Amino acid sequence: MNPTHQNNIYTVSRLNNEVRDLLENEMGMVWLVGEISNLMVPVSGHWYFTLKDAQAQVKCAMFRGNNRTVSFTPANGHQVLVRARLSLYAPRGDYQIIIENMQAEGEGRLKQEFENLKNRLAEEGLFASHLKKSLPSHPRRVGIITSQTGAALHDILNILKRRDPHLPVVIYPTQVQGKDAPFQIAQAIGRANIRKECDVLILGRGGGSLEDLSCFNEEIVARTVAASQIPIVSAVGHEVDVTISDFAADVRAPTPSAAAELVSQDAQFRHQALTQEQSRLFHGINRVRLALKERILALQHQLELKHPKNHLQKQAQQMDELERRLQHGIRQKTQDQQRALSHLNQALLFSPALKQVAKLQDQFQHAFEKLIHASQKNLHAKKHTLALKIEKLDAVSPLATLARGYSITQKNAPPQVLRSIKDVQSGDLLVTVLRDGKIKSKVL
Repeated sequence: MNPTHQNNIYTVSRLNNEVRDLLENEMGMVWLVGEISNLMVPVSGHWYFTLKDAQAQVKCAMFRGNNRTVSFTPANGHQVLVRARLSLYAPRGDYQIIIENMQAEGEGRLKQEFENLKNRLAEEGLFASHLKKSLPSHPRRVGIITSQTGAALHDILNILKRRDPHLPVVIYPTQVQGKDAPFQIAQAIGRANIRKECDVLILGRGGGSLEDLSCFNEEIVARTVAASQIPIVSAVGHEVDVTISDFAADVRAPTPSAAAELVSQDAQFRHQALTQEQSRLFHGINRVRLALKERILALQHQLELKHPKNHLQKQAQQMDELERRLQHGIRQKTQDQQRALSHLNQALLFSPALKQVAKLQDQFQHAFEKLIHASQKNLHAKKHTLALKIEKLDAVSPLATLARGYSITQKNAPPQVLRSIKDVQSGDLLVTVLRDGKIKSKVL
């Protein structure tokens, strides 16, 4: 034997171990479909069996930690889909696969297709959170896309009637199972978007097997749901059921009934909220009304203070005071003159100039009477002039106009006197001032 080739001589153990490492590291995980045979379940809980088809077979092992997740009890003759890694049992040199996941063949294929489509659409960004639309807080109309004979429709309508009996509902009937269902569902979503009569849609049906729900895992449905301009709530099956439409929709509801609760508001809650808003509005209007009333009273007081009639009344009072003082001064002066004359009379009783003094006295008396007459005439003339001015001012005064049955209408905000219908618009608040009060009104 050539010693240079001794390093290439394998033991059986080394060969089997290296082949095992090669299989496990190079091949990775594989999906495999076949029929179970020679199933053995020892006390350890591990499963050992052969997976075969018409032309070949392979030995399999599924350890207890993995077979606990299998949702059915396998038996000889079952067609299954398994996810496994290739390996080799070194002590016997048996090529085998180590199974990590097992599903019934039909359901398994659907789950594999589900995972492949979900991963592909997720990589495209079809499920991105920033693309999700928010549900309206107060929807004006709800659309329901489901079978018109299914229990899901009955549950949704019952919840909506109980929570929000006045909320309008539009039903877009469609098949939710079978080969034609994906196309009909996509058509219903498109029809709802074209009509634009709803502002939120519920897409759903009752529970079922993965095969029953398979139409909601079709690509055409996922893309139509994601492209909808109307927010969509996906409510397919029970809480444990997950479909591609759940990922594409804006919101996922665990059940159709839960979807109805999401898009509706409790009637009692709405009534309480409306009552609170009404109370806040009433108090707000009352505060504004009181503030405006105080403002109007203040303006009215200022108007009365600045009215020309008040100034004329003050001037008239001042003239009366001047008249009183004038008359008092005249009387005082007259008395003084009379006393002086009395003294002069006494001094002149025996004076040769007595006659001349008497003459002068008569002249003085005549002049005094003329002065009194002229003063009174002048005073009466001024009073008459003042009365005429007061009368003219009363004729043009706003308060006098109100007393004759007229009114003054003002805009509330900003305050201004209305002179034309062009100064008002619909919704303006008006204040009409009358002789004995005010009337508030609103332009319709």
